[in-house]
Parts: sequence; structure tokens; C-alpha cells
Amino acid sequence: MNGPMPSVPSDLLAAEAYSPLGGSPLAVLAPGARVPPGAVAVALDRAGDLPALDPALYDAMVTCRPAAPAPWVSVAPQRIDAQLAAIRATAAASPVATALLARVLRHGEELRFDAALELESLAYSALLGGAEFARWLAARGDPAAVAGGTVRYERDDDTVTLTLASPASRNAMTAAMRDALYEALVNVLEDPSLPRLILKGDGRCFSSGGALAEFGSTGDLAAAHVIRTQRSCARLLHLLGPRAEVHLHGACIGAGIEVPAAAARRRAAPDLLVQLPELRMGLIPGAGGTVTLARTVGRHRLFWLTLGAFRLGAAQARDWGLIHAVEP
Repeated sequence: MNGPMPSVPSDLLAAEAYSPLGGSPLAVLAPGARVPPGAVAVALDRAGDLPALDPALYDAMVTCRPAAPAPWVSVAPQRIDAQLAAIRATAAASPVATALLARVLRHGEELRFDAALELESLAYSALLGGAEFARWLAARGDPAAVAGGTVRYERDDDTVTLTLASPASRNAMTAAMRDALYEALVNVLEDPSLPRLILKGDGRCFSSGGALAEFGSTGDLAAAHVIRTQRSCARLLHLLGPRAEVHLHGACIGAGIEVPAAAARRRAAPDLLVQLPELRMGLIPGAGGTVTLARTVGRHRLFWLTLGAFRLGAAQARDWGLIHAVEP
């Protein structure tokens, strides 16, 4: 081969400093600081000046200015250091999951809804086979199995009400619950009379999310990806379009908010509590949340919320656009 060898772009070598395989990929940056290549970048505006930054360069943008507009997340000055410590701890404990979440959110912005769900599920299945999730499983112990998966179907004129009806398990999104909800949603979607849908939950909360006892129980990760995408309740709610409305209350954890966030109309009681704990398990949201939530609150706010497993109440959820109304 004649001629000089092509040079290696310096950015590829520099990105090794933030490889999740070598440590935390997180970079918390003051306004104006150069964004390191390959880093999971968080802009930090302690002064509350809301500097003119390019959101495309960052995975989260945090300010001490109250009520800052999207994509900024407002954090009170007295709480900022504790929240920074929380995100640094998560990124250090789950660097691969943290980096994958940032990438899935960035790429998902450019994809159609179905394609973005596919990307999320592929990443989720990869992380199920990873060391970070294995460590969480080892530390989890042996949680009790959760029974239940009942979805109640009621029709009144042109309105169908589906109710997650396993209050003893806090309406946990077991495989049985997912399948029951999926089949009920298919019936509504394919009903030629095109009924309106209301989705709600019995008991103290809408849904506490995935049943811990079922995490790690899948042996075939490729088949799990196929099942996860084919039987996606979030996809069906999205396809229902303006016909679908959800009524949320109490805890909406993990899949318990990822799925209902796909509905066109979202109402909540004042006791709403949203949380996404997946990164602490070495995973990312896997029930559609990287798509449904990113398209309601924006990828920057979603990344911050997930990175710290921070709790979101009804008022802030309404301000961010996750819900449209707070009602008793």
C-alpha cells in the first residue's frame, strides 16, 4: 500500500477517558467548558443565569434558577450538591447503563416511535446480560413472588374503562399483568366502534412497576426482546391516539409510568409520585419509557430524573408536561 497511513482522529482517542469500561462516563461542566468527546455531559448553571448553550451537546442541563424553561432542570441551591452526589454515585456504580441510556435517548430523538422502542429494547436486553445487573441481582436477595395480573374491563356507551385490578401487589407490572393489559388494549384498538379508553388502577397506587422477583428470570435474552417489542402496551396506547386517557394516582414507578405516558391524555391525583430506579439496577427503562417519557418531558429532563432516581410529584409533573391536569 503506497502513501502515508491515514491519521486517527484525536477525538476517538480522547473519548477513551470517558469510556464506561474504564470508569464513570459522567462529566459535570460549568457553562462555557468544553464538552469532552464521549462523555455523558451535564451542564451545571449554579449562578442561575441560564446561559445560551446548545442542548444537543448535553445529556442534562441543570440550573439553580427557579422555574427554568425546558430543557433545563431547576434545583434549589441548598439541594444541588446532594443531587450531584446522587448522580455521580449512580454513574460510578452503573457506568455502562448510564452511557447506554444517554445514547439511547440521543438516538431515539431521531427515530419513529416504533423504531425507538426497538432501540430501547435491544439496549435493555444487552444490559440484562451485563455485570452491573448481575451485581444488583446478587445483592437483591430473594424477594417473594408477586401474584396477580388482573385487568378489569367495563364498557359504558362509547367508553371502555380498563382497570389494573391487583391492588394487593400494588398493581405490579408482572408478565401476567402486561399480557392481560396488552390483550385488553388490543380489543379496544381493534373494536370497529372505536370506543374511547380510560386506563386506571385499583388500590393505593396506579402501579409500583415491575415485580422484583421476575427480574433476571429470563434465560433467553433474544426471545425476551421479541416478546418485549411485540407485546408492548406503550405501543398500543400510542396507536390509540386521542382515544386514550389515563388516570394516575399514588406511586407510578418504572413501568408504572413508562406505559401510561404513551397515552394522549394524562390526568393525575395530587398524591402522584413518579420514580425511575432502573439505573441503580444496572438497567435502563425498558417498558417504553425512553420513548414515551422523552417525548413528554424531553430527553434532558428524563435523563436527570433517571440518573438520580429522583422523585417527581404531581405539581412538577404537570409543569413538565408529563400530566395535563391534577384532579382529586
